[in-house]
Amino acid sequence: MHSETWQRFFTAETVRALAYPPPGIWMQRVPPGAVNLAAGYPFPESVPVQEMQEAFARLALAEGDRPFQYAGSDAMAGLDRLLTDGLRARGLWRPGDAVLVTAGALQALDLLCRVILDGHVAALVEAPTYMEALEVLRNYTPHLRGVPVGPHGLEVEALGRLLHTAGPGEPRPRLLYTGPTFQNPTGTTLPEAARRTLLDLAEQFDFLIAEDAAYAELFFSPPPPALKQLDTGGRVIHIGSLSKVIAPGLRIGWAVGPAPVIEAMALYKKDLDHPFSRALVGEYLRGTDLEARLQRLRAAYRERAARLVQALRAHMPEGVTWTEPAGGYFVWLTLPEPVPEEDLLAAARAEGVAYVPGRHFYLPGEAPSRARLRLSFSYAPPEALDEGVRRLGAALRRFLR
Repeated sequence: MHSETWQRFFTAETVRALAYPPPGIWMQRVPPGAVNLAAGYPFPESVPVQEMQEAFARLALAEGDRPFQYAGSDAMAGLDRLLTDGLRARGLWRPGDAVLVTAGALQALDLLCRVILDGHVAALVEAPTYMEALEVLRNYTPHLRGVPVGPHGLEVEALGRLLHTAGPGEPRPRLLYTGPTFQNPTGTTLPEAARRTLLDLAEQFDFLIAEDAAYAELFFSPPPPALKQLDTGGRVIHIGSLSKVIAPGLRIGWAVGPAPVIEAMALYKKDLDHPFSRALVGEYLRGTDLEARLQRLRAAYRERAARLVQALRAHMPEGVTWTEPAGGYFVWLTLPEPVPEEDLLAAARAEGVAYVPGRHFYLPGEAPSRARLRLSFSYAPPEALDEGVRRLGAALRRFLR
């Protein structure tokens, strides 16, 4: 059958979703020898391969086939206890909350959207925001609105104006998705006063907040309290992940928030709780000083961020500006004038450097005319960051007056 014929079997929501560019279109093949400033991955040496091998050996010896069975094992339950204890200790869990372990942070967001969004309500996102979050949100409602991100994160004043001036016929926002701490892609962090104002707006206009905290533990100096720590009204669903601090391929994330919301999310979670990954991570964490590991990672990423920013100061053409992160993985470049993004990307690849073009982090039609670029300092070796930025500067000089 032709594709048009197959569409008669699809729901209206699926037909609408298929009209968007395919998921992952922002990914690119990095040419051999190129410096990879596109990948938001942990650097290879940070992945605890040997420790995972040892954890697996202990797990197999102690539990045999159980981690491979449907029902899981004691080590799987141990992860839940460690996770919940850690959330309580950091003020991210309170009476009336529940925790759901998910296959990465994106599954947590997907399940949340599934239980609270439909085509009759709106969702708010940062502009720019995490591109895969956009891919999830657009599957549940066509009513997405972007709120600008400035030098200090989400522009809460702009959000307030948007909410106060909404017309009577406009769908009401039910969810705001935000990364307030070391945001992807900008690396910005929302100050505490603005976080409190954001929570006040959520109360006043009756919406929930999905707080993406994937990078929150990778700080160079302690960030403000999480939205969840400040939340007294049960408005925040806090979403976290071990992808950035252990390994993304394990697919261990979580959501913590008011029990009725978390229990509704669990109703739709039919992946059998990926028992092997959860057991392996539980066993690994049982034998690991996680805080010491986090301190080593923070030092490593601090060094990488400093190297990248130093290289930008040395090699960027006049007029190019960038954020200076206090944690996380990313730096966000703004060019002083419009340039043809595809041509610039091709020139950069020819020079031997990869990055992610800024348009992928915006809703369709919302990308600003002056080009933006996301650079990652997390993956490439520190000594390669200077060369990658030098190559990018050479490409930019072809386009900037």
